[in-house]
Amino acid sequence: MIIGIPKEIKEDEYRVGIVPAGVKDLVSNGHRVLVEKNAGIGSGIFDVEFKIEGAEILNNPADIYCQAEMIMKVKEPLQSECKYLRKGQILYAFLHLAPAKELTETLLNQGIIAIAFETVELEDGSLPLLIPMSEVAGRMAIHEGAKYLEREKGGRGILLGGVPGVKPGNVVILGGGIVGSNAARMAIGTGAKVTLLDINLKKLRYLDDVFGGRITTLSSNSHNIIESLEKADLVIGAVLITGAKAPKLITRKRLKRMQKGSVIIDVCIDQGGSLETSRPTTHSNPTYIEEGVIHYCVTNMPGAVSRTSTFALTNATFPYALELANNGFKKAIQKNSALRKGVNIYKGEITHPSVSDSLNLLYSPLEKI
Repeated sequence: MIIGIPKEIKEDEYRVGIVPAGVKDLVSNGHRVLVEKNAGIGSGIFDVEFKIEGAEILNNPADIYCQAEMIMKVKEPLQSECKYLRKGQILYAFLHLAPAKELTETLLNQGIIAIAFETVELEDGSLPLLIPMSEVAGRMAIHEGAKYLEREKGGRGILLGGVPGVKPGNVVILGGGIVGSNAARMAIGTGAKVTLLDINLKKLRYLDDVFGGRITTLSSNSHNIIESLEKADLVIGAVLITGAKAPKLITRKRLKRMQKGSVIIDVCIDQGGSLETSRPTTHSNPTYIEEGVIHYCVTNMPGAVSRTSTFALTNATFPYALELANNGFKKAIQKNSALRKGVNIYKGEITHPSVSDSLNLLYSPLEKI
């Protein structure tokens, strides 16, 4: 198979879809790897490193897309990239299609096979390709939140850990999954007071045990959310429904009850965001203010720590890519049920029910196509 690795062109995105070790494994298995010039530079990986392992370095993305049978990316293609996609080509990347109807329709019209990292799902319900970036984003959320709580950044002037004689800041985390648990771990480390809400009582019991009672766990309901928001200095939006839009847990009415100068980090902005007032931002212009509350809604948070993120992500994504290359698409998804759940689009049909429901478009079970 011919595998293409284009350079990411989303604003402030510095990750890359493969590392030199992955190139080596693909080439040793008889595949060709085409890497766009300077694709890895943002992650501190130079063309010569890819070339040593057998990659062919090409100067422009058109050549990559024209030749490759499978495109390995990090983020969803922009419209300027979509024009290069062709019928039957495999696109393997983070796609987050549920809130992106225009992109979804474009990919449907192109007739490609789209496999989304975020919906590859194991039998236990875990999302192995989303986990590493959720770990990064959860930990980053506390760093970013602490920064924007500083008065100079427009925040309340709160030090999360406080000091002797002064109470610590209040961190509220909505969602106890990978993002939420990693955010809690980091927040505890600062000395902040941490409250975590989730609808899953079993998960809350587990987190209470893991953190040794150092966090307050609450059942996620309207009363508890509102009461927590009123006291919060920093809120982390960390809810997830696999493949679907994130639920809007913070309405504008609820937002108005928060303290002025408090901060919200909406980690689930890729899936539409957990706030009624959320809109995508970038690392270059990460925040805006609504109702006196600072909103941080960067759609590719892990891109800021690109080297760490690239290696963490490819540790998880590459084994599936190798399966696709070695076995071809049909055999790979027949043998691997987790990979099969990652297929969001197949040659003009939506094949993931959550994407279909979120966009109100026809769902076609992959097994029946």
